[in-house]
Amino acid sequence: MSERNQSAAAYQRNALAPSILAAAALFLAPVFIDAGWTTILLFVVAILSLITAWFAVQAKQWWWIPIFVAIAVVWNPVFPFAFSGPLWTAAQPVAAIVFLVAGAMIKVPQP
Repeated sequence: MSERNQSAAAYQRNALAPSILAAAALFLAPVFIDAGWTTILLFVVAILSLITAWFAVQAKQWWWIPIFVAIAVVWNPVFPFAFSGPLWTAAQPVAAIVFLVAGAMIKVPQP
């Protein structure tokens, strides 16, 4: 195995799968909201943001934690905020991009 392949295989991206799922849900958010599945969308995004934050803790990349806690608070299904309009519609893809960037950047060394 070459030197480059060994260094690439020495890390795993645990946050990638939940980030991709959350990004897919957020990119499809207008469809879910129009279909009346807003509460399910809020649960999915809030739970996956906390999972991604936990993987950031494990990777010791602390700067991601406030971002994903903020996403969990804004998209919380227990006490939902009454957001609507173009600002809320624009927040969905922005959060999806944040998830994708974090999923690609959060990595931990393999044991």
